[in-house]
Amino acid sequence: MYFDAASTAPLHPVARQALTAALDEGWADPARLYRSGRQARMLLDAARETVAAVLGTRADEIAFTASGTQAVQLGLLGALAGNRRRGGHFTHSAVEHSSVLHVAERHLAGGGEVSVAPVDRGGRADPAAFGALLRPDTALAALQSANHEVGTVQPVGEVAELCAAAGVPLLVDAAQSAGRVDVPAGWSLLTASAHKWGGPPGVGVLAVRKGVRYASPLPADEREGGRVPGYVNVPAIVAAAASLRAVRAEAERENSRLHALVERIRTRVPQLVPEVEVVGDPVRRLPHIVTFSCLYVDGEVLLTELDRAGFAVSSGSSCTSSTLTPSHVLAAMGVLTEGNVRVSLPYGTAEADVERFLAVLPDLVAGVRAPLGLDLPAPGPAPEPEPAARESLLVIDALGKRCPLPVIELAKRIGEVPLGGTVAVLADDEAARLDIPAWCGMRGQEYAGEAPAAEYGGDRGSAYLVLRRS
Repeated sequence: MYFDAASTAPLHPVARQALTAALDEGWADPARLYRSGRQARMLLDAARETVAAVLGTRADEIAFTASGTQAVQLGLLGALAGNRRRGGHFTHSAVEHSSVLHVAERHLAGGGEVSVAPVDRGGRADPAAFGALLRPDTALAALQSANHEVGTVQPVGEVAELCAAAGVPLLVDAAQSAGRVDVPAGWSLLTASAHKWGGPPGVGVLAVRKGVRYASPLPADEREGGRVPGYVNVPAIVAAAASLRAVRAEAERENSRLHALVERIRTRVPQLVPEVEVVGDPVRRLPHIVTFSCLYVDGEVLLTELDRAGFAVSSGSSCTSSTLTPSHVLAAMGVLTEGNVRVSLPYGTAEADVERFLAVLPDLVAGVRAPLGLDLPAPGPAPEPEPAARESLLVIDALGKRCPLPVIELAKRIGEVPLGGTVAVLADDEAARLDIPAWCGMRGQEYAGEAPAAEYGGDRGSAYLVLRRS
């Protein structure tokens, strides 16, 4: 059962048909004047018109790129270059795709300034907080239409109004929402990725509104309005456009169906599996994505077990990252960064497939947790601590252990201190800084901050202090 459409959607049947036909009719160079070249050009122009109609823009504002990531990076770099006379300040939300973060890093290294707008525990940016970061020298702002890890829909319309009032262009990354829901209004630049909606991989979309200052960050090229160099893949673009039109026509019916299936997962998983938190905004969300965090579970292990059971899902866990760093999205939200499962349903997912997932998940999670020997009672009301208990201290040495092991040790041993007592967890894994406070929030304990590990006998790392409240 393929439940990872947020990474890449299965090829839509219409895309397959269009690709096959375009390989026969649109293989020639669309820049040439001979017959086969003109035929390819006609197909390319028709595809551009189709994409523009769905995204609500003009055809001459659309450029095709080699990927959604390339579209984002070209859009950001081009807009920053085009607005350099205004200033060198760039602002974006804390939960943007990594392609935005990498451009921000490069911008900083080149002497620019970057401000990051925070998000709430649901992963949603606050328009007022975002707007407060805009300055007279802000050259560009970026806000995704919806989050790729937890599905939260962002307040693009409200932020766009603030950006317009400040004269700041806004780039909207619509990779997860294009084709599924209406494109938000007010954007200056828009990006999308065909393989997210069921088109072929290798096709991205960069739309730049007329009047937006844009200077290509790459050497000049006559193709795609001078914004994207190199030969265009006409057959893939034709298939991308055809599938975008098809999924948009199906969206109203399918979104309602998928929303109900996701709502069932959101409701049933916490009932079936102890110590689970469903993350992301429960209301303002995409219809097909749900993410939940399982305490005391290594995300990579759980994903492997799900794969063996026949389910392809993904995770925001640091264990599945090539950099072995916690998910910046989950960290910004203040939720658990370990043991995360993202389920993203493709069009056509059957109710029986979801029911089977819900049937096998509890035993798989229990099997992963079994070797830990944890007792997982539901937290009850917190009694008042005895005054003397405030002096009780337990030090747990988890140095050299990667998360979730420090959290597991904390869960096992917190009962050794009386109510009101303190546990100091010594850890040198950066994920502990995120996961221990998140664990406290889920388990009714109080996180009291951190201190140098040396104050509690450690030779490196930090001491994370937890007060026992339940």
